[in-house]
Amino acid sequence: MPRLITVLTLEQASTIIDRALQAGSENGMRPLTVAVLDAGGHLVAMKRSDGSGILRPQIAFGKAWGALGVERPSRVLEEGLAGRPAFQHALGVVAEGRLVPAPGGVLICQPDGETIIGAVGISGDTSNKDEYAAIEGIRAAGLAPIPPEPVPDWKTT
Repeated sequence: MPRLITVLTLEQASTIIDRALQAGSENGMRPLTVAVLDAGGHLVAMKRSDGSGILRPQIAFGKAWGALGVERPSRVLEEGLAGRPAFQHALGVVAEGRLVPAPGGVLICQPDGETIIGAVGISGDTSNKDEYAAIEGIRAAGLAPIPPEPVPDWKTT
């Protein structure tokens, strides 16, 4: 019997979320919201730390959704839009407002790093810290994050 394409499981999404929230807590981060989407951009799971702001779910979703939309981490999306306000506006329109071009949206790949199976978006602290927590969560699930490493100064920015 033919197999379906590889999908991100709820168990994997839960592991990603729980480890990301733990990484946030261990590093004294502000309350985080974590959203995990499958490769089609559908929400698999989301959790908010106690005290996380009311817009954090939409921001976390937008970081992950934007990363999937351009098949690049949201950090790359932010960098690519710098100095291009007309294109950023147009991209926001075609994305129907579901795009947040800031670090914290990380692609989730199979362990070989070749097949994108989803994305995680985190909001709550600085974008670099959000990205760090996302990478930690993905690794804990035995999957490969893109980017594979946080920026070197993630703790201070």
